[in-house]
Amino acid sequence: MKLGQLASTARDLFTAKLVYGDPVERDGTIVIPAAAVFGGGGGGAGDTDALPVREGAGFGVVARPAGAFVVRDGAVTWVPAVDRTRLGLATAVTVVVLARILSRRAKS
Repeated sequence: MKLGQLASTARDLFTAKLVYGDPVERDGTIVIPAAAVFGGGGGGAGDTDALPVREGAGFGVVARPAGAFVVRDGAVTWVPAVDRTRLGLATAVTVVVLARILSRRAKS
């Protein structure tokens, strides 16, 4: 694939559909899921006397749930997604740090 084709494909990939999912309607309530999306890429080409033109490129995308917009009775609310793994890790790190601080104070 040529660099121009890859750039065009990447541009087509990064759309609002990547961030917002299809709305789901049930019992008069509409839920629109949303995600936090991070990405990047790069590429280049080079030509030397010994070698013909060489091209290369790459890109990556990381997405994780962020929450959802909930439309009910004409009012829109944001409901954040809770990442239990991240929350548990943050809690464990906090407990370890506090335990070390308290143990150092007890030794003093």
